[in-house]
Amino acid sequence: MTEPFERLHPAVQHHVVNSLGWASLRPLQSLSIEPVLAGDHALLLAPTAQGKTEAAFLPLLSRMLTEEWRGLSLLYVCPLRALLNNLHPRLERYAGFVGRRAGLWHGDVADSVRRRILSDPPDVLLTTPESIEVMLTSRRVDRPWLFGNLRAVVIDELHAFAGDDRGWHLLSVLERVARFAGRDVQRIGLSATIGNPEALLDWLAGSSAGTRRVVAAPQGPAADADVKVDHVGSIENAAHVISRLHPDEKRLVFCDSRSRVEDLTYALREAGVEAWASHSSLSAAERRQAEAAFAEGGSSVIVATSTLELGIDIGDLDRVIQVDAPGTVSSFLQRMGRTGRRTGTHRNYLFLTTSRDSHLVACGLVKLWARGFVEPVVPPASPVHILAQQILALTLQNGGLSRGGWREWLQGMPGFRALADPNYTILDLTPRLPVCSMGERIEGHLVETGFLFDDEGVLSFGPESEASFGGRRFLELLSVFSSDPLFSVRYGSEDVGRVDPATFQLARERAAVLLLGGRPWRVTGLDWKERIAWVEPAQEEGRSLWLGSGAPLSFALCQAIRDVLVDPTSAPGLTRRGTEALQSAVDLFPTLASETTTLALEAPEKVRWWTFAGLRANAALAERLAEQGLSVTSRDNFGITLRERSTAAVSLALERLRSASVDPAPASLVAEALDGLKFAECVPKDLATAMLRARLADPEGVDGVAARPAIAAEGPPPLPAPPYSIP
Repeated sequence: MTEPFERLHPAVQHHVVNSLGWASLRPLQSLSIEPVLAGDHALLLAPTAQGKTEAAFLPLLSRMLTEEWRGLSLLYVCPLRALLNNLHPRLERYAGFVGRRAGLWHGDVADSVRRRILSDPPDVLLTTPESIEVMLTSRRVDRPWLFGNLRAVVIDELHAFAGDDRGWHLLSVLERVARFAGRDVQRIGLSATIGNPEALLDWLAGSSAGTRRVVAAPQGPAADADVKVDHVGSIENAAHVISRLHPDEKRLVFCDSRSRVEDLTYALREAGVEAWASHSSLSAAERRQAEAAFAEGGSSVIVATSTLELGIDIGDLDRVIQVDAPGTVSSFLQRMGRTGRRTGTHRNYLFLTTSRDSHLVACGLVKLWARGFVEPVVPPASPVHILAQQILALTLQNGGLSRGGWREWLQGMPGFRALADPNYTILDLTPRLPVCSMGERIEGHLVETGFLFDDEGVLSFGPESEASFGGRRFLELLSVFSSDPLFSVRYGSEDVGRVDPATFQLARERAAVLLLGGRPWRVTGLDWKERIAWVEPAQEEGRSLWLGSGAPLSFALCQAIRDVLVDPTSAPGLTRRGTEALQSAVDLFPTLASETTTLALEAPEKVRWWTFAGLRANAALAERLAEQGLSVTSRDNFGITLRERSTAAVSLALERLRSASVDPAPASLVAEALDGLKFAECVPKDLATAMLRARLADPEGVDGVAARPAIAAEGPPPLPAPPYSIP
């Protein structure tokens, strides 16, 4: 063992060597010992399955013994219940080595277990932000007693929190918990490789002034990974390839939707492959069964959405296969990091694309990866609706709240600091109110709309809060994400999973046959009021539906896609079929260049502006063109289509854009997002709209494209891809 290992408590050293049988620590585990023992806020970076959990937990156990921590002293927070369930036995074992206990609290944990935790707290508690919120607002929880001994918090898969509003919610509840602890609680984040680690650590540290350290595991060169991009044309062909490729190895296959997971799992089983499905709409029992069977199996396939992208342990993997492509390099790296864990093996990743666009995305991703690019994780701007939720939660927590009382609890939270400043505006999109901060406006709005009742400066729940969040809907207040209104699928007493109600419209005149867990189920009864579908096993082919839309692609990825179209030889890892598919795609585009954008007359009265700017930038640019009187018919990640007879009028409009300051906020996307924004009714509409404009604006994409000259080229009309079959 190396010198840092000697700094651990002797009991921890003993069990690492004798109980775990480790001859040495992994690099990240050695590097993390000094900063964690020093009490620093730390961000530990490494690919999946590189020992990040132990890198944080072993030195914290050492501190627990050396400093004689008692009571609940460590929170371990994860984004998924399944990940908590997976980690709990391991952390319970580690804690047990030194006479300490680890408990588990989330929405699936029995109430009797929660009561036991409240009466006799463990030393370590594995939980979610939403469950912490439940503890903070529950009348049966003695919060100062439960959290009074807290010393440290570990946030696993930090990047999964930081990129959306769950991250702001997490930081908010940690600020509140720290007040009950009465001390600066050490914060340790675990993450896969990201592009901006220092900024993410500053975000995580919140109001703390403590020392901050980024600790990263040494990364091998990209050449150490075996990455291939193949094109197969259909899910059926993908199943055929997977069934024949590496049949004696364990393969994890990622798909971009729940429906495709089900279709591929079914097709693999029909081909005689031992295959399992895993996605968020399967019941927890179904997912656990699939993960356990896969972990124990010798040569099998598990097909998953991003639910298995995070660090759930499903045993050693031989291969990762991707049907089509994820939307980011960071997801690609996270998934590839599942492989290459055993000595003498390398990381590997095989793309099997089924469409022209997914093939281009895969080519763009591997081009970015080869040059070392990873997206930064950027928390969403100005979370005004989360502040409204937190004011309501604090009112519930304290049984009432003084006007402005939220400041003492939350003003240090990074996302709320600016909202307390009377001179702050969101991208200069909101009116300046020199005597009133946005926080005060939100608080006033909650009173004016009846969510809060003001009794001489003391706030309490108003009638609108009781109507919106009272009774069984109370839990909706404690979670910042919305659940889909799905049907529960049940076979007798067994919970199989959930599907969208639109699934039942697929059946037309016959009884619906669902596909869940890769198995067909015939619907025998529907309870529309309780949203339950009763089923029995079926033999015929089934189909399930979940509604949703893919995320817009980033400006960086779209530019990389354009670059591989300009120079197809610059895309690494292409197979023969992959090379042919990329060349076929190149032939469908007009002549492109890296320094310019391209205008093409693709049909009478159809002009296409090929920008490769991403959907958000293209939506904003399309609106600016429409303001000049041009007829925009569509926009997507790659370009904008207009109803024009020639490129001349479009060229003139683009020249005007180049000489003007272009608003990067797409109003059409803002309107769509406002409809689905949780707690939108708790915030003045102008603030909610300004927040979404700031979040959806893409100044890099808009400015990067608008500043470039547009070259007119006669482009061929898009042709449908030919049917593709695998011999």
